Amino acid sequence: MAKKQAAVHSSHPRSPSYLFFSVVALSFLSLIALLIYKVDNFASVTKTIVGHNLEPTPWHIFPTKNFTEESRHTRAYKIIQCSYLTCRYAATDGGAQPSEEKLEERRGLVSSHRPPNCPDFFKFIYRDLEPWFNTRISIDHITQAKEHAAFRIVIVEGKLFVDLYYACVQSRMMFTLWGILQLLKKYPGMVPDVDIMFDCMDKPTVERNTVGNGSLPLPLFRYCTTEAHLDIPFPDWSFWGWSEVNIHPWDEQFKEIKQGSQAQTWAKKITRAYWKGNPDVESPIRLELMQCNDSNLWGTEIIRQNWTEEEKAGYERSKLSNQCNHRYKIYAEGYAWSVSLKYILSCGSLPLLISPQYEDFFSRALVPKLNYWPVSSIDLCRSIKFAVDWGNANPSQAEAIGKRAQQLMESISMDRVYDYMFHLISQYAKLQDFKPVPPPSAQQVCEESLLCFADEKQKELLKRSAVTAISLAPPCTLKRRPNPDFFTVWAEQRQKIIDNVKDMENRTNAPIT
Repeated sequence: MAKKQAAVHSSHPRSPSYLFFSVVALSFLSLIALLIYKVDNFASVTKTIVGHNLEPTPWHIFPTKNFTEESRHTRAYKIIQCSYLTCRYAATDGGAQPSEEKLEERRGLVSSHRPPNCPDFFKFIYRDLEPWFNTRISIDHITQAKEHAAFRIVIVEGKLFVDLYYACVQSRMMFTLWGILQLLKKYPGMVPDVDIMFDCMDKPTVERNTVGNGSLPLPLFRYCTTEAHLDIPFPDWSFWGWSEVNIHPWDEQFKEIKQGSQAQTWAKKITRAYWKGNPDVESPIRLELMQCNDSNLWGTEIIRQNWTEEEKAGYERSKLSNQCNHRYKIYAEGYAWSVSLKYILSCGSLPLLISPQYEDFFSRALVPKLNYWPVSSIDLCRSIKFAVDWGNANPSQAEAIGKRAQQLMESISMDRVYDYMFHLISQYAKLQDFKPVPPPSAQQVCEESLLCFADEKQKELLKRSAVTAISLAPPCTLKRRPNPDFFTVWAEQRQKIIDNVKDMENRTNAPIT
C-alpha cells in the first residue's frame, strides 16, 4: 500500500513554487524604483546652464523659468545626461583636446604667419585690468567677487568648467559659454588656465569709488561697464545669436544688415531719425524718446517694439536688415547698455547716440563726429532735431560719418571678437597669483552638453555660429600697454568734441515751427 501511494505521488509531482522568482522580480522592481527615485532626487538639486534649480539673480529679478513642458522623469534624465555624461562620451569619441603632437605641428604653422596689429580699442584691455596691476588677483579676490556673480568660469588645460549660482535671462548663459568653447576650439592649446567670475545681467555693480582704504577691487566680468565702475566688459551673447528675438550670429547678421542698407541710396533714404525698440525696460531715456515721435516737429519716427506680437508674426516686421531705410538711426540705452548698438552702427545711416553712460568692449572705438553724432539727453527732442537738420544741410558729411560707422563694425568680425576674448583672458590670467582649479561643484561644459540642453531654435543658431576649423593664423598682435595718460587724453578729446556739438546746438537756437 505504501509503495502504491509512493507511486501515485511520484507520478504527480508537486507544482513548483514561484516564490523565489517573485522575490527576485519584486527586488528588481524595487531596485528600479529606488534608482528612479535617486535619479529624480539627484536631478532635483542639479543646477544647469538653462536654469534648472537656479533662482534669478537677486540684483536683477526676472520670472523663474518654466520647464513644465517635459515630464518629471524625462527632465530628470535629460539633466543627468547633459550635465554629467555627455562630455565624458564626447572625450572618448574624439572630442578631447588635440594631441601634443598635433598642437606642436599647429604651432609651427601659426609661427609662420605674421598677424596684424589689433585694433586700437584693444588697448582698453589694459585700462579695464589696471586696478589689479599692483594688487594682482588672489583666490580671495575671486571668492569675494562671487557675491556679484551668476556663474564662475574655470578653464584648465583647454577644458571649460562652470560653477552655477543664479539663472540668467533667456539663453544668455548658454550662448556666452558657447562663445568661450569656440575660442578654445579656434586657438587650442593657447588659452591659458584662468578663473573668472561672470555676471550675465545688465548693470555694472563693482563701484570704483568703493575701492580704497584697504578694500580689494573685485574682478567681475560682464557685458558692459561705465567710467564709475570696475566691471570688466566681455563680448555679449548675441554675437553667437539671440534665439528669443531671432537675431543671427554676428558675421551673418552684419552681412544681412549691410546688404539691406544698400537697398536705397543716401539721396533716397528717408530724411528722418528712426528708432524702434522696447521702452518698457526701466529706461527714462527711452520713455522720454517716445515723446519725440513727431516727424513734422522733430524729424523723427519712433516705433514701440512689441516682441510678443513680433514672435506671432514670425519676426517679419523686425528684421534688422529692413531697418536701414532712414538717414539717421537713434541709439537709446535700455535698462543699461543695449546690444542694439552694433546693429544701429551697421546700417550705414548716421548714428545718433543719446549720451551713452555704458561701454561695451568695442564702443571705446567710437569717436563723436567721426563715426557717430552725439545727442544730448537734456532737451532730447530738440537735440535730435538739430542732428537731423545738420545732416540734411550737410548730406555728404552725414553720409561719410554713417559709412565710417559701418566700416568700423565690418572690421569687428568674429575673428576680431575672438582675438579680443583671447587677449583679455590672457592678460587677466597673467594677474592671477594662484593656479586655477575647478571647484568640486563645477561641471565640465562642452559643445555636446550645450547642444544637449538647447532647443531646436537655439541648436540651429549655435551650430551656425560654430568655429569650423582650428585657426592657422595666430591672434592679432596686442600693442604694448600705453602710457596711463593715454586714456585720460582720449576721454578729454572725446568730451571736447561732444561739448563742441552742444555749443553748435545752443548757438543755432532754431525756432520750432
